[in-house]
Amino acid sequence: MENKNARTAEAVTSAITKANSTDTSADAQRYRLLTALRQGPVTTFDARDRMNILMPAARVKELRLSGYKIDTIRIQLMDQNGHRHSGVAKYVLIREGSVA
Repeated sequence: MENKNARTAEAVTSAITKANSTDTSADAQRYRLLTALRQGPVTTFDARDRMNILMPAARVKELRLSGYKIDTIRIQLMDQNGHRHSGVAKYVLIREGSVA
């Protein structure tokens, strides 16, 4: 759960999905998620489909433990097969963490 190496975000969304998307280490997943959150809200579907983060809730928890304030809003979304899902997490970065 070490997140002492949080980096500043400079990439655009397309770069997030392509850069390091094959790196499944927790550090790389946190970096991709944090970069995306700095640009706007991220849903569980976004994290899994576009960022290759299988368990986004775990990465959000780790970021929170590192001092980031991230709100969770529950929403209803349709998946790519047209099935409706209730209670899908939508994460919103409220405040940056104190970790460099």
